[in-house]
Parts: sequence; structure tokens; C-alpha cells
Amino acid sequence: MIGVAGGGDSRGRVTVRDVALTFRRADGPLHALDGVSLDVAPGEVVALIGPNGSGKSTLLRVIAGLLAPDRGGVAVDDRPVTRPDPTVGLVFQEPRLLPWRSVAGNVRYPLELAGWSHARREARLEELLALVGLEGAAGVRPSQLSGGMRQRVALARALALQPRVLLLDEPFSALDALTRERLNVELLALWSRTATTGIVVTHSIPEAIFLADRVVVLSARPGRVLADLPVGLPRPRAMSTLDEAVVSPLARAVRAHLEPVAA
Repeated sequence: MIGVAGGGDSRGRVTVRDVALTFRRADGPLHALDGVSLDVAPGEVVALIGPNGSGKSTLLRVIAGLLAPDRGGVAVDDRPVTRPDPTVGLVFQEPRLLPWRSVAGNVRYPLELAGWSHARREARLEELLALVGLEGAAGVRPSQLSGGMRQRVALARALALQPRVLLLDEPFSALDALTRERLNVELLALWSRTATTGIVVTHSIPEAIFLADRVVVLSARPGRVLADLPVGLPRPRAMSTLDEAVVSPLARAVRAHLEPVAA
């Protein structure tokens, strides 16, 4: 488990209890989740993995307060999640940056909405750009950035209000393999500095093992928890750890749970 900054800070506990959700569509109901329960400890990183349509992204949106479940519920630090909460940050697969705003303008945006003073915004902006390695790009527009740099901006924006929980929905899946590997290493370093609880969706078994303290495998639709597997790798982790994760016993265990689903 990633250590909690400052010691003794227990914020960021996520509790998911018996969550079920069905989308009502013109061509019939789509059962996305059915009875999902999950506990994530403060400072812990959990990876969600499963086949397409298993409800991984839907579950993130329920935790973020963007979707209301039909049954069950979610709590962060024992507070029920009923709407979007600034203590929960969400990074989508696409960065979703405002193209007319600079890097600084995108990162400042949630601070402006929260009513932070100019001086406080600028101080926090400086911290965030340093955190994601974009100190020299404050005035650049998103169209001038690489895909990896745009996702760094999205990460900084999601962290702007110092969330207790950071949700990531395949944030690096559209990037080339080398950039993705480098950003995974940087993401771990970022988590170690912020002590934020993390839940990350991925289709990559090695990536799930590399990033997480536990790997939770979801079934095909409707999503249910098939397995909750601890990752026994010590931290800090390096690129060589990612290579080892490909052929590890845990990778074989995850595949064993996924293969009946894909069959």
C-alpha cells in the first residue's frame, strides 16, 4: 500500500456495497452492474480489469457521483456519494481539455469554480504543474501538446482540489507503448507524493499489477466481482517490475479468471 503523507491521515476510504445499475434504452434494458461490493483503504491503489462491457467505467462514474445506482450505494469516508464531490477526482480516457484555454487555464478551472482567490489559485497552479512536470508549458494550448502531455494536464486538473480519491478510466490507453510505460512509472511516483487513494480501470494485466495493491476482476455484463487478488510486489516499483508482471503468477491467475469470461 502506498504510504499516507504526513502519517496517520485516514482520508480516502471507498466503500461500495451491492451496487446494481441498469440503463433503460429504446432497444431494451442494459444490465451494467449487479451486486458489486468493494472496499478500498485510504492510500490504497486498486485496479479494475475485465472484458469490454463489464461495467468498469460505469462503476467509476457511480463512485464519482455521476451515476446513481438502482440498488446499493457508495460512500467515501463513510459519507454517502449522491452527487459529484470535489473530494473525488476523475480522469477520463480522453483528456477532455478546454481547447480555448491554456495549460494553466485548464488546471485553474476547478479552482475558479470553487471560488479560490487569485493568489491561492496561482500558488496551487505552480504546485500542480511541478507535480506533473509541466512547469514550462503553462501558456501552451492543448492542440500544441502531445497525447502524453495532455493527459498530464488532465491529471493536474483532477488533483487541483486535493481529492481524497483519484479515479482513472484507462487514462493512457490511447498512447504509444513507450509513452504509456513512462507515464505509468510517473503515475506511481505521483501517487506516492500525494497519498491519494486510487482506482484505475485498465485492460492491461501487466499495467494492473504494476500500478495496484490489488487487482479486482469483473465478469462480463452485468459486472460482478469475480476475484480480488492482492499484489505482493514491493514499492517503489521500476520499469523492470512492469516486465516481470507480464509473466508473474498473479498475471496467470488474472488470466485464469478472465479466460472463461472471454470464451
